[in-house]
Amino acid sequence: MAGNVKSPDPTRRNERSRQAILTATTELLGEVGYPKLAVEAIASRAGVGKQTIYRWWPDKGALVLDAYLTLVQGEGELGFPDTGDLEADLRTALRSTVDPLADSGFEAFYRALLTAIQGDAKLSAELDERLMRPWLEATRARFRAGAEAGQIDAADIDDAVDLYYGAVYYRWLLRTGPLTDGFVESVVRLVLRALRFRSGAGRDEGQVDVDARFDQTQEPRGADVFLDGVGEPVQHALPQRPESLRSGGG
Repeated sequence: MAGNVKSPDPTRRNERSRQAILTATTELLGEVGYPKLAVEAIASRAGVGKQTIYRWWPDKGALVLDAYLTLVQGEGELGFPDTGDLEADLRTALRSTVDPLADSGFEAFYRALLTAIQGDAKLSAELDERLMRPWLEATRARFRAGAEAGQIDAADIDDAVDLYYGAVYYRWLLRTGPLTDGFVESVVRLVLRALRFRSGAGRDEGQVDVDARFDQTQEPRGADVFLDGVGEPVQHALPQRPESLRSGGG
């Protein structure tokens, strides 16, 4: 009978402890922020000893970064989609960026992390090396593949990638509007319009010439017309001039 009793698997036990530590770090960072985050509190919530944490992570910053990477990567490696349809791939990738930001639990953690890297150069450099730089390069590579396939102009890809993500983070950081599916669609549409070939020969029949569309809206009708954040014409009414001024009177 005793021969059928299996000894505990230390690998499984270690993985459970590791996941408990990462979960506790995520929760506490969102609750108290990075400056007040203490390894002792993480250990207590995870149900492990403080020495267990230091055996796997050299400092608090490394632990926080691993917790974040676990959230965004899950069990696999991050990869930019490439189905051959650039527009569809850009929508898919941007939704995968937007969805966590719209989640209240993740939002608190990520805002705390971004606050932390402002005053922690080491943590900022590690985040850049382990996530931001590889992910941005994967994004540029997908844009370049689209250019090689003749779908877009390759001249401004670096700037286009900044616009692609920058529109999302601007809206999220400053809380200027919701991160909806419609917003994602608009960002992708505007970025691709900006990268379409400058010449008429490089434009498909279905592509829209934004400059021409904008020019068509500039009719004298007592209103300024601008393109709003999603590329649609918006009228901003101007004060009407007094009748005496219109007629040249005093």
